[in-house]
Amino acid sequence: MQKNPGLGWPPLSPAERSVAIEVLLHGPLSRTELARRLNLSAGSLTRLTKPLIGSGLLVEVPDAGPTAAARQGRPSQPLDVVAGSRAFLGFKVTGDTVYGVRTTLRSEVTARLDRRLTGHGPEEVAGTLAAMTAELGAAAGAPLAGIGIGVGGLVRERAVIGDSPYLGWRDVPLAELVGERTGLPVVVENDVAALVEAETWFGAGRGLERFVVLTIGAGIGYGLVLGGKRVPHAGEDRGFGHHWIIQPHGPLTPDGARGSAVSLLTIPSIRYQIRAATGRDATYEEILAGAAEGEPMAARVIDEAARALGALIAQIANFAMPQKILLAGEGVGLMDVAGATVEEGIRAGRHPLAVPVGLETKVSDFHDWARGAAVLAIQVLVLGGAEG
Repeated sequence: MQKNPGLGWPPLSPAERSVAIEVLLHGPLSRTELARRLNLSAGSLTRLTKPLIGSGLLVEVPDAGPTAAARQGRPSQPLDVVAGSRAFLGFKVTGDTVYGVRTTLRSEVTARLDRRLTGHGPEEVAGTLAAMTAELGAAAGAPLAGIGIGVGGLVRERAVIGDSPYLGWRDVPLAELVGERTGLPVVVENDVAALVEAETWFGAGRGLERFVVLTIGAGIGYGLVLGGKRVPHAGEDRGFGHHWIIQPHGPLTPDGARGSAVSLLTIPSIRYQIRAATGRDATYEEILAGAAEGEPMAARVIDEAARALGALIAQIANFAMPQKILLAGEGVGLMDVAGATVEEGIRAGRHPLAVPVGLETKVSDFHDWARGAAVLAIQVLVLGGAEG
């Protein structure tokens, strides 16, 4: 993957990367605190920070602590990053729309932009991404450092879409196509993997050793963090939930085995069940509203989905033993209508004396997924993150 020569930040050694990440995530930090966190001597820290300061990735900032003026001796100069010194773009590509965001180095979103897709041809999609890059970059106020793209499907080498059912793509070199049109380095990743990275660094999983992200929406997504790092696997997004059977006698839907997590929980499957039973095509929001009002068929389908979600969360907690599970995605409205039923399902699947599951629900839209892709760009293009 090419590096952006305009960054001015040289490739980092593993030790330098550890320093840069610690400051990025927790800065500003005094040198004493930074050395303590990383178990480094003062001399080693000086050696590692000198090139980072020289390149502009880290800067010395005034100590704004309440006791700074009262301390004697050489003034303390904590280290920090200049979050606004570079801008990053993140895109989430769905079957009909591209959602884009512009972020700072610390992933704060500074702009959003959406574009409908008129077709799924790789050249056309790459052109849309390039046009959005130009529009988002025009008012960035800082140099664009790189682009991250999240796509539902299998991604190879953070560059090639191996298989995306939502776009009908196989072996599409999306990073190359977009890089040629924008002149910027591009990193492509499975969208769930990107979301997990963002939540691990800047969100619900920050500082946790064991963390799980479970997404429900058009599909079921799962990401596992151990030792503070996402666990990659070769079959990323190759059907998690399609064959995870929760209720063997549950519904049979066009996508997913009978009674699987996909058949019970995804938005298309829930809509399919209502349509098959009533002949009426309802949106997910209408089905949730009907369930809340006691409409019999909607209430039955949503109750079954809620119990399935509780069982799935319990199984994940039993096997992965995470400190926290983040439930995200466009389908989390289920919790507002049937959260008590989900909790019942969790309790039913756990030992009575088991430590309660730390469950956090995040109402997320596709811009959150796009922000995840921007975080991947920050990790890989700036900090030289290891390939997943």
